[in-house]
This record gives sequence, C-alpha cells and structure tokens, in this order.
Amino acid sequence: MENSHRFFSNHTCKYFPCHEKPSRNEFNCLFCFCPLYALGDKCGGVFEYIGGSKSCLDCHLPHTPDYYDTIISMLKGTGINNNANSK
Repeated sequence: MENSHRFFSNHTCKYFPCHEKPSRNEFNCLFCFCPLYALGDKCGGVFEYIGGSKSCLDCHLPHTPDYYDTIISMLKGTGINNNANSK
C-alpha cells in the first residue's frame, strides 16, 4: 500500500514490525500506539491481562489497513473526538 492519511508504514523504525502479522508490506504504523487501548475490554481487539497490565501483543487490529474506518468510528462513539470541531 502507498502511504496516505489512512496508511503509513515506517520500515526504518527500530521496533518494526512490533507484531508478527500482518505482512510487512501491509503493516500499518498509523496507529503506532493503539487509540483504543484506553477502552479496556471494550476495545474490540485481541488482548489479555498479564500481571494487571493489558497486553496487546497478539492484536493486529490497529495495524491492518482495513480497520481504519472501524477505529475512527469507535473513537467517535467514545466522545473522544465529538467536540473537535466545536467553537
């Protein structure tokens, strides 16, 4: 995929890839830190709690280009971005 507002892949990052999947050419770094992490068990991704901390090591949702719209929709539903355009 080509870098755009929906997709960015940073092959020069020292942590790339931070997960084993998706494939190297389709690995989306746009949401390097998952914006849904704070939603806890309602994030929609694959995770587990290890020693009281949320581990998303097996989650690929924010790194898969097809989930861009899902993530944006979930953020809008949380109220996080609902007032972004208000004056």
